[in-house]
This record gives sequence, C-alpha cells and structure tokens, in this order.
Amino acid sequence: MTTTIDTTSTYTPAAESLNAVLAAGDQPSRPSAWSASVAFGWRALLKIKHVPEQMFDVTAFPIMMTLMFTYLFGGALAGSVTEYLQYLLPGIMVTSVVMITMYTGVGLKTDIDKGVFDRFRTLPIWRPAALVGAIFGDVLRYVTAGTVILAVGLVLGFRPGGGVDGVLLGMALLVVFSFAFSWVWTMFGLLLRTEKSVMGVSMLVLFPLTFLSNVFVEPDTMPGWLRVFTEINPITHLVAACRGLMSGTPDTGEITWVLVSSAVLIAIFGTLTMRLYNRK
Repeated sequence: MTTTIDTTSTYTPAAESLNAVLAAGDQPSRPSAWSASVAFGWRALLKIKHVPEQMFDVTAFPIMMTLMFTYLFGGALAGSVTEYLQYLLPGIMVTSVVMITMYTGVGLKTDIDKGVFDRFRTLPIWRPAALVGAIFGDVLRYVTAGTVILAVGLVLGFRPGGGVDGVLLGMALLVVFSFAFSWVWTMFGLLLRTEKSVMGVSMLVLFPLTFLSNVFVEPDTMPGWLRVFTEINPITHLVAACRGLMSGTPDTGEITWVLVSSAVLIAIFGTLTMRLYNRK
C-alpha cells in the first residue's frame, strides 16, 4: 500500500504578502500637531533624565549668579544686601532664564549633526513638531531656573510685595517671553554650521542685552548714549514688567510691551525657522 503526499504549494508573490500584512486591520490615524509636539517635548525631558548634567545650567548657574551679584553690588549700590536684593532678584531671574534659552539652538544643532532630524522628517507627522517639541521641553528648564532663584532669594531675605500671585504672574510672563526668544536660537541652530558657532553668536547677542539693561542699576544713572540703548532693550522692559508684578505694582504698559514683542518674535523668527527647516 502506498501513500501519495501532495507537495505542491501555491506561490504567493512577496509584494502581495507584504501588502496583506500591512493592510490588515485599520491603520492608526495621523497624530495631531499638538500631540506630536508634546511627544517631542517628552523626548526632550527623557534626554535630561538620561543626561542629568544638563540641569547644572538651571541649578548651579542661577545660584551662583544670585549669590555673586547680591553680595558684590549690594553694599556698594544700596548700602544693604537685603534692600538691594528686592531690586536685583527679578532682574537676575530674567538674566539667568534668558541666557538658558540659547541651549535650545545648541541642542537642535547637535541633533541635526547626528542625523536625528533626517529620521524625523520621514515620519508622517506635522513637520515642525520636532522643533516646537524641543522648545516645549525647555520650558521646564526655564521654570526650574526661576524656582531655584526664587528659593535662594527667599532664604537671603527677598520678600515680594505682590505675594504669591505676583510672583507666579511674573514667572509666567518670563516663561512666555523665553519661549518666544528661543525661536531666535532655533533659527541660528539651522543656519550656522557648528555647535560652537551657535553658542558664540548667542553669547555675542545675550551679553549686551542682559548686562546693558536695568537688571543691576536704574538707567537714569547711565550716560545718555547708553541710556538710549537701555531704554529700547527688550530685556529692560521684561525686567520692569516682572519687577512690577513681583513688587505688587504691575505696570500694564510694560506687560503689554512684553506680550506684543513675544508675539512679534514668534511671527518673525518662527517663520524664518520653518523656511530654513523645510529647505534643509
């Protein structure tokens, strides 16, 4: 007795098999612009988790700035460290947080050089999500730096006349401006060739803006030519707005100026950044 085994099989082209697998079930919908941006913001936070040294510039640097300038200028300019601290602390908070914004451009340039953004551009997501998400992640750094400076100031004797509400509003205004200002460095991250170039240009812009302002002294004590620059300096308006909110004497004009300038920064540099990003 013999048994016959049928060894014939039906040939299925590989392309058809692959299509059958990919077509099985409903495909997930494309993520919205907001969800994609939040996902990349979470990626920025995970980078901090794996490289915690990135938090030194929002912890050690603000503490050093606060202590150094409080005790360096307090006795000479105001005759009292505690009295000078009431004037200085909002300005130091602005200076420290605004300086941190440059790392947005540096981090972006690092990712571009490593080829990470080449992969992002192939994903079926809103194209600017990677850029917006990186800035979202940096917002936590701004809040952390501001909180550290406030905590050190309270220990040293800073007493905000505006209370908790004034402090929170002042910090919120600072974060809004810093978010808008970050787009400047994002543009430089796309425009310049190296990390060091981005950092060098950032420092070249940030130092005059932060130190030639009303952070340490009133502009009335400056020479006329320097006072002109100080009075049109956006950092001067930001410091005045935050100082007014924290002291309990909010200046509506300064607050409006900061909000309008933030919108202008996003409109100009956000647009330029998107054009550069789409061309690369």
